[in-house]
Amino acid sequence: MALRKLPAIFILLVAGCLMGSRPLTLHDFHASVTQMQYNPKEKSFEISIRIFTDDFEKALSAVSGSKIALGPNDKNDPLIEKYILSHFSYVSPQKQTKPIKYVGHEIEVDANWLYLEMPYAEPFRGGSLKQNVLMEFFDDQVNMVNIQYQGQKKTFVFRKNQPVQDVSVD
Repeated sequence: MALRKLPAIFILLVAGCLMGSRPLTLHDFHASVTQMQYNPKEKSFEISIRIFTDDFEKALSAVSGSKIALGPNDKNDPLIEKYILSHFSYVSPQKQTKPIKYVGHEIEVDANWLYLEMPYAEPFRGGSLKQNVLMEFFDDQVNMVNIQYQGQKKTFVFRKNQPVQDVSVD
């Protein structure tokens, strides 16, 4: 009997059985996107990180030792701050680790936005950036970072084998 003659529901059932006990996931890739935009008036980088909520909840649950569910008005900011600041950092060419302030987070359908701020009064001449969010949980995690500074924009891709990179916009 040709496959095209089988009812669609039967094909879906067979496909489901062939998948075995593998759970269905919302997405088949693990990625985050970071925007670092320089605000000359405030002399700081405004940083936003978009991360899948289910992946982030898994990481926070592992760190806290209890199940974490992110939602509006949750009380997880201290945990989020501790996690993100241990996985995102910047060192200037003068080997100074710049302070990064956690501002907050918000939920957008299947993703979380994390907001950070990094004061930066001197001209940006590059440096070393670490962006290894979720890399301890997903071998295929990819963290893309877009840096915008005085009309220049450059994108960097961080992977498990390259969680720290030299960055500049020249």
